[in-house]
Amino acid sequence: MTAETHLQGVEISAAQFFEIWHHYDSDGNGYMDGKELQNFIQELQQARKKAGLDLTPEMKAFVEQYGKTPDGKIGIVELAQILPTEENFLLFFRCQQLKSSEDFMQTWRKYDSDHSGFIDSEELKSFLKDLLQKANKQIEDSKLTEYTEIMLRMFDANNDGKLELTELARLLPVQENFLIKFQGVKMCAKEFNKAFEMYDQDGNGYIDENELDALLKDLCEKNKKELDINNLATYKKSIMALSDGGKLYRAELALILCAEEN
Repeated sequence: MTAETHLQGVEISAAQFFEIWHHYDSDGNGYMDGKELQNFIQELQQARKKAGLDLTPEMKAFVEQYGKTPDGKIGIVELAQILPTEENFLLFFRCQQLKSSEDFMQTWRKYDSDHSGFIDSEELKSFLKDLLQKANKQIEDSKLTEYTEIMLRMFDANNDGKLELTELARLLPVQENFLIKFQGVKMCAKEFNKAFEMYDQDGNGYIDENELDALLKDLCEKNKKELDINNLATYKKSIMALSDGGKLYRAELALILCAEEN
């Protein structure tokens, strides 16, 4: 079955949702935009019409919002909010636990319990279990394992069996996902280490709020297209949510700014 055929269903499974997402996110950058988004909207309308189904109120609002502008952009969260699923799997997308980038960063710090810089399958399973419990959904362990595996298929872009910060950040709505903006300013390991040492002015091995403020101001000046200096306070607050008692160590900052492992 094709992605367009899946769109004809009254309800779809998590696996079908996964297929739809990967079909329309054709460049694999983690969101639909431009032609991808316009193709999705057009085929959604056609598929519902072929099936003799009207657009749901959520779909109509979505088409109204994104159908008239070529510069729209949506992530998995936005898609999950309009496609009806027959399983509880996608409920965590609508969960209010992750209201902002700051909430997400705090959640990441909690579940990356060994500070490895990624979340493995067991840590991800705990993450999903807690989210579903917050949504008052109790599920069997076998089903939770299945959901964990589907999550890895959805988000594990490099197929290494674990999720990096930027991969799991797709749980955030696009407008809240400040990490998308930092994808354009990633540094190589050598460049990152040089920058860290420059802004760690007292040489104590970590960056505090004031030092981060200086670093971000310079990044905003150098990368005006990606980073808006007017959002400096938001960037700083979100990144500091990764810190340990106000101390942002090299490994934590590298999750956001470094394109290579240190």
